[in-house]
Amino acid sequence: MQDWVDNCHPDIRLILNFWEAKCAGRIMPQRSDIDPDEIRRYLPYITLVDVVADARQYVYRLVGTQEVALRGRDPTGKSVAEAFFGTSVENVLAKYDTVYRTRKPFYERDDFQVVDRYVGEENLFLPLSDDGVTVNKIMVFSINRDLYMMPPE
Repeated sequence: MQDWVDNCHPDIRLILNFWEAKCAGRIMPQRSDIDPDEIRRYLPYITLVDVVADARQYVYRLVGTQEVALRGRDPTGKSVAEAFFGTSVENVLAKYDTVYRTRKPFYERDDFQVVDRYVGEENLFLPLSDDGVTVNKIMVFSINRDLYMMPPE
């Protein structure tokens, strides 16, 4: 794995390990392999994005409560291009495109400014596939380094 695994937040590593275990020898797990009860304490920090075969490309299916609070709005049902949270729409879409194309996890440390504040995040993008070949969902686990509180056990 990459160098970042040794230097990322421990909860990023934990979610990566969870995803890898769900692969069970496959390139990537199916959405049905992910039991929300197993990661319940992390759900407020998880976003699930559908990969769709139209101009929208990526659509927010589910956005955790901490992600909604950080953004100041709930983008559920909107395209990532329409309701992205990051430096630019091109930058954000490139990350999703990378995960879609490579079918591998993508990690980033992203520091950017929104209208009223700076945001320092660690994000882990994880591909999911119903057929084992094509990415049809991307699960994102995000930690805002300034606001993140370890979820209780």
